[in-house]
Amino acid sequence: MRFHYTFQKVVDLKANEKTQAEWMLSSALGELQAQEKSLDELLVQRSTLMLSLQNAAENKTPMSKIIEMQQYVDYLDKCIARKHSDINKAHVEVQHKQDNLNTKMLDEKVWLKARDKAKNIFQQDMILREQNELDEMATVRFAMKSL
Repeated sequence: MRFHYTFQKVVDLKANEKTQAEWMLSSALGELQAQEKSLDELLVQRSTLMLSLQNAAENKTPMSKIIEMQQYVDYLDKCIARKHSDINKAHVEVQHKQDNLNTKMLDEKVWLKARDKAKNIFQQDMILREQNELDEMATVRFAMKSL
């Protein structure tokens, strides 16, 4: 006789939910990394522009060009501030997905333990049945020898 767990489909569902939660966490982490990379690019762009602005100020560049560069620096500052906000949102999302994954992992673990417990009970029952059959066979042999 083979072990068949009645709630195996629930165990499979919990495993699938955990896998989905892992994918969603992975996606959220990818988004966070993309946002951080974008921020790094903006910071490099701003730094490069600040060096250009400093050189322009030192090299008798027309005031209109310097003002234009400064306005672009201000624009980059706003973009950087928005990007920090986006990164904070991405961190919150990653934390939310991590919490969700932890919940799904716990659910799966509970169902796996229940299945293991049921399997152990089944195995103990099989051992007991086997032992009873062996005892019955020994009793029959003993009775046959007595006759």
